Amino acid sequence: MIEGTTTSAGSARFRDRGVNDRGLPAGHFRLAPGGLTLSSLGLGTYLGRPDAATDLAVQDAVAVSVRSGRVNVIDTAINYRHQRAERSVGRGIAHLLQQGAAARDELFVATKVGYLAPDGESPLAPDQWIQHELIDGGVLHPDDIVDGVHAMAPGYLSDQIERSRHNLGLETLDLLYLHNAADAQLPVVGVEEFKRRLGLAFERLEEHRQSGHLTSYGLATWEVLRVPLTDPVHLALADVVDIAQSAGGADHGFRFVQFPFNREMPEAAERSNQPAGGEIVPLFEAARRLGIGCFTSVPLLQGQLAKGPMDGALTAAQSALQFARSAPGTIGPLVGSKSPAHLAEDLGVASFPPRAE
Repeated sequence: MIEGTTTSAGSARFRDRGVNDRGLPAGHFRLAPGGLTLSSLGLGTYLGRPDAATDLAVQDAVAVSVRSGRVNVIDTAINYRHQRAERSVGRGIAHLLQQGAAARDELFVATKVGYLAPDGESPLAPDQWIQHELIDGGVLHPDDIVDGVHAMAPGYLSDQIERSRHNLGLETLDLLYLHNAADAQLPVVGVEEFKRRLGLAFERLEEHRQSGHLTSYGLATWEVLRVPLTDPVHLALADVVDIAQSAGGADHGFRFVQFPFNREMPEAAERSNQPAGGEIVPLFEAARRLGIGCFTSVPLLQGQLAKGPMDGALTAAQSALQFARSAPGTIGPLVGSKSPAHLAEDLGVASFPPRAE
């Protein structure tokens, strides 16, 4: 497996090439937790069929994005395309490093665990794979599975981390999210039980940090951080930070969150729903006060915001990405384009400074 992890020096080197050699605006790159310099566009790998053609398209998208000098953030998950997305990303990264197009310390690779993720390249049917590999193998007890799709028991997390590391071919994961853990489990098990489970999960993730398997961890979410304070599934980011401190001390590894943000879903910037510093503030501001980095998902609302007229020099898709990457407090949105034309269009927004307004 490829050794190393993103570093402050390596990520700054990537930025300097983009600014000095390719003329990108310095504002395209953001300072993130851990002193890392990360691009304000990230490559997502969610959509697509579990087939060889999509494997190659994802692998090529990784290569094009990194070679452009515009993207050093790559986001995936073990359940995306039944583990094939991670393997495609891993092959793309390996080829880039072999060809000298990038160095391991320049690239920030995030993945996610939590949803049950049968192997799309196994001859077993998905339910047979889960029974054979996880339940019969002693990795997961049926009682640990919520709604038939999600688990966050410590032993299961360890199993998934090992699979993700091997799928990606990386000794160390830069960021590991618990994938929609609160959205999937909190409504079923309740707030107190969820926090107990989260504490056990964070303790296990801290052990993997000590073992060098991952550098940081976070929560990838959908609703729980954005809903009103009074909503039964509301999750306070400050409470999650407290749980991380209990698990890992002041130097804990909980450093990032991910959530939707676009023109149709602006709650993270507009809705005051998160306690922080004795006030109730919007999610972006709470994360800033708590020292948590923010990545955002669905900037194009699965293509809906890519339709429409030009916005000055920007296409409709570029305008939507510009909106998402310009939010105060964000590192940047994750966009999952794979076709060469759409990818070139999306990467083109990096040539424009983020909008101050």
